[in-house]
Amino acid sequence: QVYVSESGGGLVQAGGSLRLSCKFPRMITSTFNPLAMAWYRQVPGKEREWVATIGSRHESDYTDFVKGRFSISRDNSRKTVYLQMNSLKPEDTGVYYCNALTNPVTWGRGTQVTVSS
Repeated sequence: QVYVSESGGGLVQAGGSLRLSCKFPRMITSTFNPLAMAWYRQVPGKEREWVATIGSRHESDYTDFVKGRFSISRDNSRKTVYLQMNSLKPEDTGVYYCNALTNPVTWGRGTQVTVSS
């Protein structure tokens, strides 16, 4: 059973852009709407690290490394969270995951982002 599904990753050259999407098909809207949502990144051999958060009122926060380049947004009617990634760098490469910031659901498979130099 899929609780969260990420998509939109791919192979892109440095300087390029990608838009990731994350859907919560099994979560009802009244549960989704008040939850803060977050994107995370994981690279081989390292723990999953936080990238960005968006609150219920669309307030956002970012790790320093992506500030000014990434933008998180949400569409409550679609139970979907987005991550617009611009000016991508090879160091952004990794598997990107999305989940509720607190009380996360079962993790999805993530979406692979590969940035070539």
